[in-house]
Amino acid sequence: MIKVNEYFDGNVKSLGFELSGTPYTVGVIMAGAYTFNTEKTEHLQIVAGEIDIKLAGGSWQKFKKGDATVIPAGISFDLQLKDPAAYICAYK
Repeated sequence: MIKVNEYFDGNVKSLGFELSGTPYTVGVIMAGAYTFNTEKTEHLQIVAGEIDIKLAGGSWQKFKKGDATVIPAGISFDLQLKDPAAYICAYK
């Protein structure tokens, strides 16, 4: 089953699905600034565009198409985008 997710007045949208017991989302984020909270560890890969990410207490890092990062469970993190970007994320 595919789950549709929408955040920040429609500026962040994703489709959720499960593969071999692992939940995933594939999404698009419009230009802007956003704060998210994690429940599970997020394995995030950028598939188009660029996203600046700052973990709670950390510094800004730029991720572009093909880059991946792991965001720990139980924290908040900030995103900044100058242009739209797309991602895939596994939740473990």
